[in-house]
Amino acid sequence: MVSTSPDSSAETGGGAPNAAAGGAAAKPVTYFDGITNRRHEVALAFGRALEISEHGAAVASWAYDDLRAADGGQDTLRLKCTSGPPLARLEVPAPQVQAEIRARARFLHVERETGAQTRRIVAWSVAAIASIVAIVVFGIPLAAARLVPLVPLSFERRLGDMVDNRVQQIFRGKICTGAKGNAAFAKLIKTLAQAGHLNMALRAAVLASPVPNAFALPGGKIYLLNGLLQKANSVDEIAGVIAHEMGHVAHRDQTRMVIQNGGTSFLIGLLLGDITGSAAIIFATRSVLAASYSREAEAGADAFAISTMHALGRSPAPMGDLLFRITGAQGGRTIGILASHPLTEDRRALMRREDRPATGPEILSAEEWRALKAVCRP
Repeated sequence: MVSTSPDSSAETGGGAPNAAAGGAAAKPVTYFDGITNRRHEVALAFGRALEISEHGAAVASWAYDDLRAADGGQDTLRLKCTSGPPLARLEVPAPQVQAEIRARARFLHVERETGAQTRRIVAWSVAAIASIVAIVVFGIPLAAARLVPLVPLSFERRLGDMVDNRVQQIFRGKICTGAKGNAAFAKLIKTLAQAGHLNMALRAAVLASPVPNAFALPGGKIYLLNGLLQKANSVDEIAGVIAHEMGHVAHRDQTRMVIQNGGTSFLIGLLLGDITGSAAIIFATRSVLAASYSREAEAGADAFAISTMHALGRSPAPMGDLLFRITGAQGGRTIGILASHPLTEDRRALMRREDRPATGPEILSAEEWRALKAVCRP
């Protein structure tokens, strides 16, 4: 038997070499029991098994065939035992003792994880990935839907105001100022809000941008970009688009989207007064402007637009025609409103199925429509 100990004492027997010789005292063998992080300076004895003791008291007995190399330092042999505590480790710094262990441990460098262990790791990894996917796909949207009703409208308007400041910076404050055109637009907004029974204060403006787009901000601010206005051939085409945006406002889809896209902590912090940084405002603005609403949100906004147009005795079909016309012009380079409001054939078909003969008056007169089209002209 060969024995090594922290005080460098060693005894040999059975013809085994003196494994403790050559400085084992300077670098004692260290044992971790896998339960606490306490270091134990131990002695080793080589018999039928590797015997580990501390101050003469037996600590563990590790069979040589159960010894496996674990990750360790460059000059230290780190061991674990497949039949011992899973987290127990033995660190052997002395080269002579390392050589003795290597001579006796036949399976020291066998792959650390057996097939069964590997399968368990793979199974747990797959389960973890599936859990993350489930949280992203189902958990976060569900949490967002539950949180939105808890967000006060006053806070939603505050969020909308901050986003609005950022939007005007992006578009350099180019709000169209034509007096007659703005009066016609205000009439259009009021008429649609009354028909849709949208009982909240709405603010709306036309931005002098060539991008064919329209979007709503949290709290009831709606922007129509001149690029979309100029592509419209009738009031009903623009009215349907604005009614669609009102649907998002009524259903608070913008706030839900900010939460769902990772803004939960931002919203809660802002609500409690903990966050005032511009980075959070930029995040919220990007979330709104790059909106990618769910199928349910788009279907809800479409239903709101259809109902509103019917209430006015007008058809929702022109809205679908306008958006589809832009899609055809842009081909695979869809931008603007179609990038965030994907128009499928099914949605266009739905709007056409809901087509009705006009039974109500024109939403705007011919003169008012001309004034709205010219709202951005100097």
